[in-house]
Amino acid sequence: MNQQLTNKQILLATRPVGMPTEQNFEFKEIPVAEAQDGQVVVRTLYLSVDPYMRGRMSDAKSYIPPYNLNEVIVGGIVGEIVESNSDLFKAGDKVIGMLGWQLYNTVDAMTLRQIDESIAPVSAYLSVLGLTGLTAYFGLLDIGQPKEGETVVVSGAAGSVGMFVGQIAKIMGARVVGIAGTNEKCDYLKNELGFDAAINYKTTDNIGAALEQACPNGVDVYFDNVGGEISDAVMNLLNDYARIPLCGAISSYNRTDGDMGPRILTKMIKTRSLMKGFVLGDYADRQLEGLQELGKWLSEGKLKYEETIVDGFDNAIDAFLQLFQGANIGKMLVKVSDAEK
Repeated sequence: MNQQLTNKQILLATRPVGMPTEQNFEFKEIPVAEAQDGQVVVRTLYLSVDPYMRGRMSDAKSYIPPYNLNEVIVGGIVGEIVESNSDLFKAGDKVIGMLGWQLYNTVDAMTLRQIDESIAPVSAYLSVLGLTGLTAYFGLLDIGQPKEGETVVVSGAAGSVGMFVGQIAKIMGARVVGIAGTNEKCDYLKNELGFDAAINYKTTDNIGAALEQACPNGVDVYFDNVGGEISDAVMNLLNDYARIPLCGAISSYNRTDGDMGPRILTKMIKTRSLMKGFVLGDYADRQLEGLQELGKWLSEGKLKYEETIVDGFDNAIDAFLQLFQGANIGKMLVKVSDAEK
């Protein structure tokens, strides 16, 4: 390893209150650590920015420990092995793992998984063949269980999870209605991904009326990425025995007022609906199953994916903040470097 290599990191400096700002983060430079026995050095190619990271910036109790202050932020990263002191990998191998937001990660080789560039580009392993594709797969099929002819509604439908939920629901024979925040996104859902209808919640005067028009036979499955007033409106259209996978609530992640809303208990009882929160870690022992199915659908042309790529490690914080402005179609990624030829 070149001893002159300098590593650049992004640390959490302070815990955000409300919407995060660049002042909550700090850039730091340190030497790149050499690989010890069983370790490898990974050069970051792409890093993933995801809404769930906002929750880890708070110290409130959650399903995953919070980030520590003055430590490197951790997320999904695809990288290239540049130094190996392990029999598992050699220099040039492409890998994926939960790694630090830094130019280089020196880690135990056992924490990484090799990826196959012949199946899809490396960036796809952070979307359709990664966390977001798997989240859509298990949340929809295990909890939502869509049946042919049923109506599936997806909020945040043009996002990195929602776009796959809708496509998988179509594969299952369902009618799919997406909710998104721009006309461009709605057009993409209908014209590129095959959604049956799409609603722009930002330009719709009455989201409830728009949903009722788009879902004349009610809602059988609601895949919720957003929460808030949109979800309140969907609850009025639930059919008997509806299923509601709760994946995210991005509308409330930066709120400081408690996010009060209508009480839905009566509606849930009357319709005998199932609502269940989940995280991908619940399906850790089934990820190979999900990857095989997603890979099969991808190779058959049944799944499309879109990426919004921000170029440059120094722009990672800006890319993260853009998530809460709805700037992305599909997966938001930061391209840090190119692979060696």
